[in-house]
Amino acid sequence: MKKKITPFVENIGEATVACLLTMVQGNILALGLSHWIIASQTGLIAGVLASVALLASSTSNRWLVAVTLGVITAIVDYFMHPGMFGPVFVEAIITGIGAAVLSFIVGAILRRRRAKRDTAVL
Repeated sequence: MKKKITPFVENIGEATVACLLTMVQGNILALGLSHWIIASQTGLIAGVLASVALLASSTSNRWLVAVTLGVITAIVDYFMHPGMFGPVFVEAIITGIGAAVLSFIVGAILRRRRAKRDTAVL
């Protein structure tokens, strides 16, 4: 059960964090309740959609997981709220790139930790 829920939690978290940081352009001191609400909605929808798509394709390729989450996050972000800077679509694209990068980095870190844990058990 834990192995099935973990990807959902990871994808939702990565999409949410990417959205939060992009909305405030990295200035975490500017985060307000409205940012948290919008980012939570975006992260939840994007994370669930990406997880379902990845579950259906049954892939574990880190690059494909990261790109899928990035593209879906960008699309959801575009429809969830207007961009805060530049043309309307720029923030959504940057959010998607951020989600993809976070997904790849977090996935690599978790894979290493799991490999170390599994070899320590043996």
